[in-house]
Amino acid sequence: MGRALYLHHPLSLEHDTGDHPEQPARITAIEDELERRDWLGYERELAPAAERSTIEAVHPSAYVDRIAAVSEQGGGMLDMDTVASVRSFDAALHSAGAAVRAAEALLSGDAAVTFCGLRPPGHHAEAARAMGFCLFNNVAIAARRALAALGAERVLVLDWDVHHGNGTNDIFYDSPEVLYFSIHQSPLYPGTGSMQENGSGAGEGFTVNLPVPPGAGHEDYLSLVEHVVAPIAREYRPSLMLVSAGFDAHRDDPLANCELTAESFAAMSSGMRALGDELEAPLGFVLEGGYDLRALAASVAATMEAALDGAAPPGVTAGPLAAHARAHYARWWPALAT
Repeated sequence: MGRALYLHHPLSLEHDTGDHPEQPARITAIEDELERRDWLGYERELAPAAERSTIEAVHPSAYVDRIAAVSEQGGGMLDMDTVASVRSFDAALHSAGAAVRAAEALLSGDAAVTFCGLRPPGHHAEAARAMGFCLFNNVAIAARRALAALGAERVLVLDWDVHHGNGTNDIFYDSPEVLYFSIHQSPLYPGTGSMQENGSGAGEGFTVNLPVPPGAGHEDYLSLVEHVVAPIAREYRPSLMLVSAGFDAHRDDPLANCELTAESFAAMSSGMRALGDELEAPLGFVLEGGYDLRALAASVAATMEAALDGAAPPGVTAGPLAAHARAHYARWWPALAT
């Protein structure tokens, strides 16, 4: 059995966003909590910087040059809420590099589970546009690398950040090589991710958007994971599973209105680990959002701890959100029709 690996880098603290919810204190809060818990048995490893060629498999060279130039010139606003500072480009290289290194460790058998505790986050970054606090799409870069060079045939991405991961959605929208799930509050920023956004061409049916209303809680999320994500995953048979792990669906988060707790994230994590063990698909987590520092730290620790043992959580019934999603997606995934 491979080890549990936590990837990190001090440059995450030098991505200076000023007075902003996506701040260096997020990493400090997480790592203080993990230190208090003796790192839960995870081995720590410094994340490498991603190679330019690896990033450019997702982001055009001109876009990468632009992010580098903004940092070299001292930083600035990339959009109305996305900030770059003098060290942001370097921090973003390591944030993407962590996700790539995690994929390498997982697919080689070097690690059984990984958690990338770095910033800036990534899932809002489109191929040629920074947005939503994100510069490079870390999960997309790792998935593309896994497919191109690490032997993966199919990659599953579950995005449970409370905001729809429009960047990941769009990057793989026409590809069956990445099965993208997003459980997100709607209506909410960025306004994308309706259940009618299902992919195009060869990728039709491989984008599975699962919007939930404000106030959605533990049973809603667990029901979607158990009764929609898991049966589709069994039919898809991924080589690798990645979680865009945002923690802003927590009831204490200031930027959204869902009602999860640390125990909710633990239950989703243990469910995904059990599913990965069943499918022989290793599991990696990549940090996205989460802006209440206490809730973030507790939820990350609960997620990491639950991912260690692979004990499936108690089952939940298929609630109305899951039943509606099953009816919609059964046209592509026959497992949902049974």
